[in-house]
Amino acid sequence: MPGLENVGHKDDDGKLRYSLIPTSTTKALAEVLTFGANKYEPGGWRHVPNGKERYLDAAIRHLEAYRSGELADSESTLPHLNHLLCNIAFLIELEG
Repeated sequence: MPGLENVGHKDDDGKLRYSLIPTSTTKALAEVLTFGANKYEPGGWRHVPNGKERYLDAAIRHLEAYRSGELADSESTLPHLNHLLCNIAFLIELEG
């Protein structure tokens, strides 16, 4: 067809749309991961004994702290919701 030779096409049907992830969520996760990497070591969370149980417990602790009105973790000063997100991410990764 005339005029269509410069029109590109990319078939994205059925593909994940990572651009839908809120930037603030990515930043929140990176903040907690950076804190943990500086305190311990990068990726060290993968080698924690009984990780699934311990990350579930930590997620619940951060959720309950948030529910009781405490916004930030006293040690990291980062929001409890950021820590909750990170612990859930660990659980998802460990389930994979």
